[in-house]
Amino acid sequence: MSDKQGKAGSNREAVSEDRPEKAAAGTRSPLAAFQGAQPPAPAWFVRALEAAPAREMVATPRGRIETLSWGARGKPGLLLVHGNTAHADWWSFIAPAFAEDYRVCAMSLAGMGDSDWRDRYSAEDFCADAEAVARATGLYEGGRKPVYIGHSFGGGQVFYAASRRAEQMGAAILIDVGFSGPPESDEDASRLQRLDPPAAKRGPNRVYPTLAEALARFRLSPQQPSENLYILDYIARRGLKEVEGGWTWKFDPNMWDKLDRKLISEFYAGPHKVEVPLAHIYGDLSILRTIPGLQDAYPADGLLFGVPEAHHHVMLDQPIALVAAIRALLAGWA
Repeated sequence: MSDKQGKAGSNREAVSEDRPEKAAAGTRSPLAAFQGAQPPAPAWFVRALEAAPAREMVATPRGRIETLSWGARGKPGLLLVHGNTAHADWWSFIAPAFAEDYRVCAMSLAGMGDSDWRDRYSAEDFCADAEAVARATGLYEGGRKPVYIGHSFGGGQVFYAASRRAEQMGAAILIDVGFSGPPESDEDASRLQRLDPPAAKRGPNRVYPTLAEALARFRLSPQQPSENLYILDYIARRGLKEVEGGWTWKFDPNMWDKLDRKLISEFYAGPHKVEVPLAHIYGDLSILRTIPGLQDAYPADGLLFGVPEAHHHVMLDQPIALVAAIRALLAGWA
């Protein structure tokens, strides 16, 4: 984060007395009302970010991968994988809750965060990157194989690894992942469009003259209400980079055009045999719960439960509840 971006919890005096954080919640541009200032953050969030991770780039045969690590080597490992167009810092306020007992690493998938862009992306490569990162950051040094945890698109990659490369991990936790082929109706397709956009080549990401303008354009995909705007502000800032002429998003805008979708479609057609403990945590209010067939490929013997008052982006809506759910799973499996 550059000096221009500041630290979580600062600039609180810049928030007007009419509580723009309430007015902005659930809009298409949830951060616009702050005009570049940071929303006030609760003490738990500020403390979590003060537990700063070690930031490193892991070299793989396919390119460099950004990693954030917490906790001492020699403890059991947790690997955290974010969703589409996101980045490793989506876990920066979650991971510290596990650092006392685990060696924790969050990775930015190729083409996202500060990881290198590629000419081609595939589930096989994401899977290989995950193992390379886990080994380089010490997640296998705790006496047992690491637990992989992935949200949305990243959860899909964790599910792929659990199905095809189970020897890499000790268990898998998926957070609000969809599991099927094309939607059954035009209405379902419309609702999913922003979650799984068409594979059409796009131009470069837009450059915004100011940080405030870039933040004002940030929105979740799929769109949803969100009351924790201090979290949205943090992940938006970490998803931007300063370039000539202003600010732009870090992710590869043509990732979907470069992605091997045929492999993914064939994989979700099943059948699936997962030989490690598997759990799926979903948001009770998630859009993925409203579309028929999206959970059809999930193994019948996997654990499945919801987090109340959470939409698709569970860690943004109910971060403390998500930590508690993951802790419970880890304790049970241990």
